[in-house]
Amino acid sequence: MTRLDMVMDIRDVPPKSKWFMLSLQHLFAMFGSTILVPFLTGLPPAVALISSGSGTLAYLLITKGRIPAYLGSSFAFIAPIGSAIAESGVPGAMVGSFFAGLVYGILALLIGSFGLDWLMKILPPVVVGPVIIVIGLGLAPTAVDMAMNVDGSYSGKHFMVAVLTLSITVIGSLFFKGFFGLIPILIGIISGYICSLILGIVDTSTISATWNSIVEADSVGAFLGAVFVLPEFVIPFKDYNPFDIFSWSIFWIMVPVATVTIAEHIGDQMVLSKVAGKNFIKEPGLHRSILGDGVATIIGSALGGPPNTTYGENIGVLAITRVFSVFVIGGAAVLAITFGFIGIIPDIINSIPTAVMGGVSILLFGIIASSGLRMLVDNQIDLGNNRNLIIASVILVIGIGGALVRIDIAGVNIEIAGMALAAITGVVLNLILPGKESGYGNGKMFKSDENIDEN
Repeated sequence: MTRLDMVMDIRDVPPKSKWFMLSLQHLFAMFGSTILVPFLTGLPPAVALISSGSGTLAYLLITKGRIPAYLGSSFAFIAPIGSAIAESGVPGAMVGSFFAGLVYGILALLIGSFGLDWLMKILPPVVVGPVIIVIGLGLAPTAVDMAMNVDGSYSGKHFMVAVLTLSITVIGSLFFKGFFGLIPILIGIISGYICSLILGIVDTSTISATWNSIVEADSVGAFLGAVFVLPEFVIPFKDYNPFDIFSWSIFWIMVPVATVTIAEHIGDQMVLSKVAGKNFIKEPGLHRSILGDGVATIIGSALGGPPNTTYGENIGVLAITRVFSVFVIGGAAVLAITFGFIGIIPDIINSIPTAVMGGVSILLFGIIASSGLRMLVDNQIDLGNNRNLIIASVILVIGIGGALVRIDIAGVNIEIAGMALAAITGVVLNLILPGKESGYGNGKMFKSDENIDEN
């Protein structure tokens, strides 16, 4: 790719007249997915927006402003966050998220020191692909329950809203062009929300109360106080003591998932490199981008938000708009932070019926599972080979079946379950079973030393 192909290169500063709209466009493309994770896990959407924006700014700083990537809430951690919250509340999920971020940092140091080949031996496609499938299919019951049930009982009205939301999102994904083709999730959510308003299943009382306080403000101070609201941050050492919250169960619930998101991160960097016509794996280096991702996740854990990760939607926006400027990405991050402090925006997000999010989730969780299948196909993993078939099969059944292991070590109870157990099992099986070469397929997933195609 040459500079002539770009509307804006990575270090180009956009004109002031266009900067706001370009950044807003980029944020909108990430918005639907970013708010879905806190919606499903019960975390505050405002905090998720702020941690997303803050994490993106940290990522841009660590990668020396050379990788145009926006970071948003990670889907892979939805189920682990739910499990951690059930065990130790939101602080427990934040402690687990912190340690997951540390894994990124440790891995970044190892890659910077020893290269990438060793990672291939631990996380070949035959392991990562099935674990990604587990992430998607493991969340399927949640999506279906949200789509058709209210308080545990079937609701035809809510299911109709979910089907409409899903249908519009699918149509948008297939037929919308240009910028609208980048935001089918957001369009689906808006359409489902409008339908819900018509059917009378939206509780707008909180929105009305906030709006009335803004309109009736009789001074500048009252107006600003009504517009801007401090989100429900959960701060370590202020709201809880991490040392009191930590448990090995939380550690094993959250940390193994980082192995999967790291593999996804590497894949995103490879695709982004091809789209931009540069080799981000080499410069500024994969160790920097992984470190940036980890720091973004740690920032999220320090604020009470979900772990962050690079987004495929980001690559789609760059590919279509040809605007690669990191200043546009940074502007989107600043807008996300700003939106998090505007009280009426979280009120609107919280008023979205579960049926709307359920309809969108049916598609998104299916896409996650399909992405794992695609990884196996792209890397030409031969499932006719008994070794590969055994590894994939065991991972799928353990992960989707909800198997768990409880261990009591010196009076400390450790529980490893579901996706985490599936990932660990896959890694162990790959290391001990003979014929490791077959698990790599064509090795496409980690070919970092080859020249990125610039055509």
